[in-house]
Amino acid sequence: MTWSKKQFTTLITVSITSFMGTFLISSINIALPAIEASFSLDAVSLSWIITAFLVATGMFLLPVGKLGDVSGNVKLFKLGLILFTLASLACAVSPSGTWLIVARFVQGIGSAFTSTTGQAILVANFPARNRGQVIGISVSSVYAGLATGPFIGGFLTQLLGWHSLFFVAAVLGIFSTVIAFAFLAEEEIGRGNGSRIDFPGMAVFMTGLVALVYGSSQIPSTSGWILTGVGIVMLFLFWMIETRVPSPMFETDLFMRNKLFCFSNVAALINYTATSGIVLFLSLYLQKVQGLSPRDAGAVIIAQPVVMALFSPVVGRLSDRIQPRYFATAGMAICSVGLFAISFFTAETPLWLIVLVLIWEGLGFAFFSSPNMNTIMSSVDRSRYGQASGTASSMRIFGQIAGMTIVTFFFAFYFGNHAVTEVDDAIFLTAMKWGFATFALISLAGIYFSFRRGDVNRS
Repeated sequence: MTWSKKQFTTLITVSITSFMGTFLISSINIALPAIEASFSLDAVSLSWIITAFLVATGMFLLPVGKLGDVSGNVKLFKLGLILFTLASLACAVSPSGTWLIVARFVQGIGSAFTSTTGQAILVANFPARNRGQVIGISVSSVYAGLATGPFIGGFLTQLLGWHSLFFVAAVLGIFSTVIAFAFLAEEEIGRGNGSRIDFPGMAVFMTGLVALVYGSSQIPSTSGWILTGVGIVMLFLFWMIETRVPSPMFETDLFMRNKLFCFSNVAALINYTATSGIVLFLSLYLQKVQGLSPRDAGAVIIAQPVVMALFSPVVGRLSDRIQPRYFATAGMAICSVGLFAISFFTAETPLWLIVLVLIWEGLGFAFFSSPNMNTIMSSVDRSRYGQASGTASSMRIFGQIAGMTIVTFFFAFYFGNHAVTEVDDAIFLTAMKWGFATFALISLAGIYFSFRRGDVNRS
């Protein structure tokens, strides 16, 4: 295929932005022990450095997806870059743990704007026959960020301190913003789904999500259980609201009437729930139990995303020719085996075996992600690209939130109010064992949804 200048610059811009977000996420995981020591945080508070970002992203993904179809995805994409860059600077100069958590929340809002609109901008500029290929390239840039983040993040943390990671993110944000304003032109706005924003549904959804996540971090206290219950009820109420409003923020009919769309999103939710705790757990495990430096821990973890980055474009392109569900099903099965293997890691597990398992897990990710995203975006018409992209990104974030909620539960259950560094290695390994056993069981369900989704209609 011969790409036009507009297509090429669009792909480059979205790919750089995708790299930027995941680079920061993966590098921060490596820096968590240093952040914990800097602000004397307990294990649960430390987890909120990650969770605050995810919650903010999850809160705004669906509204941005709807708003993108109404007011234009490119405009929101640029706004997200500005928010992300300013929040990165705020994180870099954080004087306390509370400041850092708040700044991470704002950073997550910016990420919601870019991640939701980025995929919609891509698929709107390429024909359906090449969609899997360009999505594969975009996903590869995501994994490239994951690949370089642990090593570079570990190196910078060891050499210059964790603040340097956010300065790097700010520089990348400025660079991406300049490119976006220089090359991304405003697109034709699709209004096929109405122009009204469902503000009541938005309020119920955001409140319910925050109550659910914060409440789960307070379990087993009574208030934690109550807040978690309130969150679940409000999210159910949100679903009921969206089935009745004329211009819903979350189109439930896509789930009720479009099996291909529904099962693909459920599979994504399961995959990200099961795998989101890998880098966090292993970065702590390698530094605490194995005694590695941040730089060396990053060098080990890099094995997984490197494999993702190498194979995602290849699998994405193949999914344009072969039905994507076969690749996605194989990917879910590979991930399940890898998660079970990690649950058996001990203090004596050799590094070569850890790397081997991470390579295996990376292969599973590569087989699943690009074909699954290709299926989601190919299951709707052009007027719903923004919502489909927003829903797909929401499944990723909701899965990561669910995964972090499970991690936080095990932290609270086994560590109490203690910092990770204060906990005995045996207790930490027990928490990690049961955490990954839980993730592996969740992952098994994704095999069913991946295979039973049906075939993509190429026309």
